[in-house]
Amino acid sequence: MASILTNNSAMVALQTLKSINSDLAQTQSMISTGKEVASAKDNSAVWAISKVMESDVKGFKAISESLSLGESSVAVARNGAETVTDLLNDMKEKIVASQGENVDRTKLQADVEAISDQIASVVGAAQFNGLNMLSGTDSVNILSSLDRASDGTVTSANIEVARQDLSTDAGVFGTGAPLGANITATPGGNLAADGTGDAFSNGANVLEATVAGTVAANQTYNFQIAGETVSFTTTTTTTDALASGLTAAINAAGIEDISADVTGSVISISSTSKFDDIAVNTSGNGAATFALQANGVTAAAATTNTQTINARASEIEFSTTAGVAEGDGYRASIGGVNYDYVAGPNETFEDVARGLKTVIDGAGIENISTNVTQDETTGAWILQIDNDGAALALADDGAAGGTATGGLVGLDKLDVTTDEGVVAALANIETYINTTIDAAAEFGSSQGRIETQSEFISNLTDSLKSGIGALVDADLEETSARLQALQVQQQLGVQSLSIANQAPQTILSLFR
Repeated sequence: MASILTNNSAMVALQTLKSINSDLAQTQSMISTGKEVASAKDNSAVWAISKVMESDVKGFKAISESLSLGESSVAVARNGAETVTDLLNDMKEKIVASQGENVDRTKLQADVEAISDQIASVVGAAQFNGLNMLSGTDSVNILSSLDRASDGTVTSANIEVARQDLSTDAGVFGTGAPLGANITATPGGNLAADGTGDAFSNGANVLEATVAGTVAANQTYNFQIAGETVSFTTTTTTTDALASGLTAAINAAGIEDISADVTGSVISISSTSKFDDIAVNTSGNGAATFALQANGVTAAAATTNTQTINARASEIEFSTTAGVAEGDGYRASIGGVNYDYVAGPNETFEDVARGLKTVIDGAGIENISTNVTQDETTGAWILQIDNDGAALALADDGAAGGTATGGLVGLDKLDVTTDEGVVAALANIETYINTTIDAAAEFGSSQGRIETQSEFISNLTDSLKSGIGALVDADLEETSARLQALQVQQQLGVQSLSIANQAPQTILSLFR
């Protein structure tokens, strides 16, 4: 039905043109923004997901910056620790040179002090953006990741890097829980054969060999002392003569730290060996026997016999069952003066024993020398302290809650001008070198972790960006082709609407 009031063809053409124009506007928006989903109205679900992912990308950018800063800080610390290691090796060369007699120890001491000052300078300067990881014990947390749970909860993750204290700080002995049960001091010198009289002094430890049995002429008896064999061949048949002959042979052998005397049939062998136990073995081709007594222990009489004379040094033995926590302090009191070492993080009783040794050696106490050893049977770490002078009081103590001692404590007190000093310096320089090697290795390991995490975050960020692009980016090749098609459709739609709008004019002609 033809009508001048209602033009159905025009309405259809108009709706078609509106739809084409809407699609054309959307296509032009995709071309101008490059996005298929530019706002929530385009696709609310995809837009919401993309915005969460964009938020994570920005977060990971901050994490990448944090990792870069952390890596730089650790790299500076590693370089510092490696430099200190090289300087300590130079110092070791000077210390080894000082072991000789015909050297100018005063000049070598000046070189050692100069290197020590240089090490202190390196440790103080090894900082990045105000953070020095060669001083103190607090760990440093480096932001390394953001973890999003399935419920949307976000938590941060960190890489913990432990500081490596290479300072010479003495630390502070704590006032916390007592730790005296973890440390035991035992005097070691002046020990009679029956086990009495032990003291922290230069008194010799004694082994008694009681000669008995039948002695005949032309029999040979041997004493092996500290690996050296002493022999005596009898010319008479008395035990006293055998004892006297063996005593003279022992003294004539000139065994270091060993002397002997005789009373009747009893040979007394005295040892002033500081840190080494002295093994004594007997043997012979005759019937005479030797009852060996030392340290309060008597071996049954026999021709072939074995006994040991304990080292003269007194001992501070550490527990084999307790652990060591940061701030645990252990003390050796020598002649009423306290010498303390306070443990840092992740240290053991070996570290405590060696640290306490460097503190005592650094004090330069006259007649006092030290050594660290481990009991082969129990595994306990032992600090041996020898007193080559008059008797002194020796005591021990321990307490928690202190401030850790620096890893190079005592370095600035090394003394190569005396015989005692060069021996102590040579032992302690190895401890210092091992400390700095361990520090550099720890920093190197941490730096490797940070580099790996940084590379992962970079790759993860790229993956997130690719994912966001797949969700919201427009396919411009397809969009370009669609634009041309819509432009043609728009022209046809306009022409169609124009034709439809001419229909009333046709009806009007019927009334002319």
